[in-house]
Amino acid sequence: MIRILLVDDHELVRTGIRHILKEVGDMDVVGEAADGDSALKVASKIAPDVVLMDVKMPGMGGIEATRRMVRLLPSTRVIALTMFDDDPFPARLNEAGAMGYLTKGCPAKEMIEAVRTVSRGSPYVSASVARKHMLASWQGVASTPFEELSSREMQIAMLIIDGQRTMEIPNSLSLSPKTVSTYCRRIYEKLRVKTDAELTRLVFRYDLI
Repeated sequence: MIRILLVDDHELVRTGIRHILKEVGDMDVVGEAADGDSALKVASKIAPDVVLMDVKMPGMGGIEATRRMVRLLPSTRVIALTMFDDDPFPARLNEAGAMGYLTKGCPAKEMIEAVRTVSRGSPYVSASVARKHMLASWQGVASTPFEELSSREMQIAMLIIDGQRTMEIPNSLSLSPKTVSTYCRRIYEKLRVKTDAELTRLVFRYDLI
């Protein structure tokens, strides 16, 4: 039996996935969480085989939660879930330790296949995601300017877009204010923006939220 932890800040999404997996004979949803912090706490208690992890959540997002999850539980495999197949996150999540990447619009059959594949220790990436990023790689260009950001820079950029103030981010990520300030400066330089408002407009331009 594959023991699964669902992590998504939308209860409706978790309910839908839970109902799909309930019909599968070799899978059991053993826990749920609505954010990264809760996911780590639940996972430490139940040690799931597979975690279906939402990428964008309030507070600790999916990238940082994945990084800490695989450190905390090396035998637990993470599959990231995102809204769009052209999000600039697959490489970041791969660096963080995720073994799978799916869009929330994928067929139920594909999600089930991904869970089984990852539970066996093999990576799984949605075909639409793989195709877009392979084409970008062949063309020698980044699919979005956000590809230039490191995993940590991307995480902080998403926290800014989520409405967190610069003074709040250090507590969320256990970093010093000076370190966060340095990351913010690098983000603005790489994306060629000067304010949070410009960063937000760029994010909307590339349909990242």
